[in-house]
Formats: sequence, structure tokens, C-alpha cells
Amino acid sequence: MLNIFARAPVARISDPVGAWLVRRGLSPNAVTVIGTVVSVITALWFFPRGQLFIGTVVVTLFLLFDLLDGAMARAHGTVTRFGAVLDASCDRIADGALFGSLVWWALVVTDHHARGVGLLICLVSAQVISYVKARAEAHGLRADGGLAERAERLVVVLVGTGLYGLGVPHVLDIAVWTLAAVSLFTIGQRLYAVHLTSRTLE
Repeated sequence: MLNIFARAPVARISDPVGAWLVRRGLSPNAVTVIGTVVSVITALWFFPRGQLFIGTVVVTLFLLFDLLDGAMARAHGTVTRFGAVLDASCDRIADGALFGSLVWWALVVTDHHARGVGLLICLVSAQVISYVKARAEAHGLRADGGLAERAERLVVVLVGTGLYGLGVPHVLDIAVWTLAAVSLFTIGQRLYAVHLTSRTLE
């Protein structure tokens, strides 16, 4: 949903920045790797220590690099298959580190089992949502869309962690369980989309 409505406004900002970085000699793949490495390090550093607000700010900053690599590829005129695979792989790594560090904080540091279970559902669901799409496309099928794509998942969880870090009560648990529910629903949506497209090819 955010991909549809926010693509044009975001592109108006990211495309000039991406073109500027290309002129400075950076490659889209380098920006992808740098953004992933730093977002993983900051997530693993801040969230397990319970520093949710500063962690949210820093992680969000470097996750925005994901907007720049595509803009740089367009500016460079070299959108490659390897770059697409690298970008998707780095997304999975960054998401795993983000949710994994929050699972550790909830279960080990704060001993909050219910929150930890909700975050674990979000972690696994995020990987499955992407896997369904990748597996479907490998078979020539389509599984695009869904209620909770990556942008929506990141917005929900980072708004929750940021506000909770500022002392807003209950907001993180609401965000986590809402995200868990819509993520499971999205898995169902994508599997159903695969089912429909597969029937047209039979």
C-alpha cells in the first residue's frame, strides 16, 4: 500500500540524492551493503540494551539507504539482476537483525514472554512473506502486494519502538500484535494469489 501511494513523493527526494551519490563515484550495490551492515550493527547494539528511541532513530536513518540504491541504479542506468538479488537478500538480513534484536530484548532482557512471542511471529512472518513471493516468481507465478509489505512492517514496528522508547505505555504491544496479525494475513493473501495465478496456467 505504501509502495503505491508513497512511490512518487519519495522518488522526488531520493532520485536527486541517488544521482548525486552516483556522480561521487558510489555504486548502488555499495550503498546497499553499507546501509545493511550499519543498520544491522545499530539494531544489535541499541535494541538489546533497551535504548529503543535512539535505536529507532539510527536504524531508521540507515534503513533509508534502501530507498537510495534503487534511485542510484536508475540514475546510473544499470539495474542488474545481481543488484536486485543483493538488495532483496540484504533486506532479509536487516529485517532479521531488527526483529531478532527486539525478540532478544523482550525475552531475555525484560523477560516479557508475550511481547517476545509477538515479535517472534513478526520475525518469522516477515521472512515467509518474502519467501512466498520469491518462490512464486521462480515458478513464473505472481504473489505481489498484500496488506503488510516490507514498508508497512517497518513503519509499524519502528513507530511502536520509538514511541515506547519515549515512554508511551502499551504502544509497542499494540504495534507488535497488530503487525503479527496483519503479517499472518498477508501470508494468506500471497498464497491465495499464487493459487489463483497457478490455476490460470494449468
